[in-house]
Amino acid sequence: MARKRSFSTFNLSFLDIMSCGFGAVVLIFLMIDHASNVHSQQVNEVQLAEVKLLEEEVLEGKNNLVRVRNTIAEADQQMAEAQGLANRIIKEVEESRLELAFFSQDTLAQKEHLNQLKSDLQSLEEEKKRLQAEGEKKKGEKIRQIIGDGDRQYLTGLKLGGNRTLVLLDASASMLDHSIVNIIRRRNMSDQVKLNSPKWQRALETVNWLTSQFPVASWYQIYTFNTGVKAAIPGSEGEWLEIKDIKKLEAAVSSLRKLVPEQGTSLEKLFLSVSQLAPLPDNIVLITDGLPTQGRKLRTKGNVSGRERAKLFKEAIDELPKGIPVNVILMPLEGDPMAASYFWKLAMETGGSFLSPSSDWP
Repeated sequence: MARKRSFSTFNLSFLDIMSCGFGAVVLIFLMIDHASNVHSQQVNEVQLAEVKLLEEEVLEGKNNLVRVRNTIAEADQQMAEAQGLANRIIKEVEESRLELAFFSQDTLAQKEHLNQLKSDLQSLEEEKKRLQAEGEKKKGEKIRQIIGDGDRQYLTGLKLGGNRTLVLLDASASMLDHSIVNIIRRRNMSDQVKLNSPKWQRALETVNWLTSQFPVASWYQIYTFNTGVKAAIPGSEGEWLEIKDIKKLEAAVSSLRKLVPEQGTSLEKLFLSVSQLAPLPDNIVLITDGLPTQGRKLRTKGNVSGRERAKLFKEAIDELPKGIPVNVILMPLEGDPMAASYFWKLAMETGGSFLSPSSDWP
């Protein structure tokens, strides 16, 4: 008879239940561990981004620090330069004080010459007023002023100034060109062609420049000459015109631009007209291009030789009033080699100046 099996609490069902429970615990553990890994990875990515951002900020800060250091270095250098400049200025101020003290002592030592100093002061005041009047001119600019015997201005040796300035402009046919052939050609052309001749235009611009250099508190006159003598302002022969009258000065320059060069040249008649001015000019500017071809009596036939022209020049000089500086502006002209010599001698003997301008002057 078969033996009956005994009952035990640790049978197969119990083991199944325990296995299922253990498996459930393992499953829960795995689920918790995976969630922890995902969360850690997310946290690490955020932290890495923050670290990277901080590293970039640190790098930018380092760059800014370098720029700040460079700025500080430049500021230090500028401060050092400013300090050096300040020290130099202080030194110059101190030297100026010493010079001022020296001159003050020297002035005190000159008390016995007080009357002379007062006279000098008065002269300086008058000179100041004159310079202020000249500064009011609308045209021209003084290049250099020399205070001495009279009022003179120098530009490449040309002396200007004075209370009464006389400008003498050669308006003969030779002013049409520098060559004999072109003079003959232009002489037979229309008046408009003659007026537009480059040489004549240069002469007109020279007069225009001269008028812009006149001192304001002065008088002037402009004569044109060929075989006769005329004033730029018709009817003003023998008179002095005031430079302050701008309208009349503009009218004089404008009238010259309508003048057509023609005929020969008579310096003798010109200098006779100069001697008739009252009072006489204290400065003459003569613009011409050669020795005269006519005298007091006009000749209508035959060519004038170089010797005859020199003789006419000497006769004309005898009519020129003495003691007046003659400043000569000699334009180019072929076939008259002695002109430069004679006019230079005239300028030197009268205390004037001689200028043979370049093609782009004035």
